[in-house]
Amino acid sequence: MKKICVLLMLGFLATLGLLGWFGYQSYTTGFSAKAEPNELEVLIARQVRQLAIPYENRRLRNPLPLTQELLKDARAHFADHCASCHANNGSGDTVIGKNVYPKSPDLRLPDTQTMSDGELFFIIQNGIRFTAMPGWGTGDPAKDRGSWELVHFIRHLPSITEEELQEMATLNPKTKKELQEESMIDQFLGGDDAAASGATGAHRH
Repeated sequence: MKKICVLLMLGFLATLGLLGWFGYQSYTTGFSAKAEPNELEVLIARQVRQLAIPYENRRLRNPLPLTQELLKDARAHFADHCASCHANNGSGDTVIGKNVYPKSPDLRLPDTQTMSDGELFFIIQNGIRFTAMPGWGTGDPAKDRGSWELVHFIRHLPSITEEELQEMATLNPKTKKELQEESMIDQFLGGDDAAASGATGAHRH
């Protein structure tokens, strides 16, 4: 009985110490989204993520055969919907990706690549709580194909080519200013000299 009490006391003190350390880290950094998650937060987040994905979902395999046409569709989907946070190459090195909390992960690294198809699909469909990752699922199985295509694309990221990245750059969403500049350039190429001066002025800014 005495040994059990000692073990319980040690467990309580260890828990108290971890909470104190976590509290100190939070106090020194505040709740800024620019701070890097500490090791304890990362460990807890990964465990919670693992527990949040139902076992039957973790065992799912991608039902879609991998083809070049599928990868092309997935590249376009990723460039249009995902790259603003994750970057075209999956690095997470974007203005949004670097300034959310936790940071957008590098999808090329083992932490993501070792996840099962079912885990990746579940995250795309349902998102992850307390992060910037939204859930894109509609609840309609007929519309699940896009998410399974993205699972294939995520697997492909470690070996993505420069040609593919250049193609994706043309598919990324454009700002209003960029669209206006493109419109003026098109007008200029069509013979509108007034648009030429407008396009030149826009580039100077």
